Amino acid sequence: MVKQFWMISLVGALSVAGLQDKALAADCSGAAQKVVASTGGELLSALPSNDGNGCVVTVIVPARDGNPPRKITRQVPAS
Repeated sequence: MVKQFWMISLVGALSVAGLQDKALAADCSGAAQKVVASTGGELLSALPSNDGNGCVVTVIVPARDGNPPRKITRQVPAS
């Protein structure tokens, strides 16, 4: 259920951004999946970068070891 929620959020974020190219949307979706998997976080957004060659992915990493949750933004190649 959580994976479905963040994928719906990703599609919504891409739609709000005015992204019409389905191929690029798929590229950012794959990039978002990799960042979520590598950080163990929850997806906040995944948008095409300004240069059009990658994606800017933002996740929230859950609190652990007494530390508060963290927001991480990574610019990654489109996959």
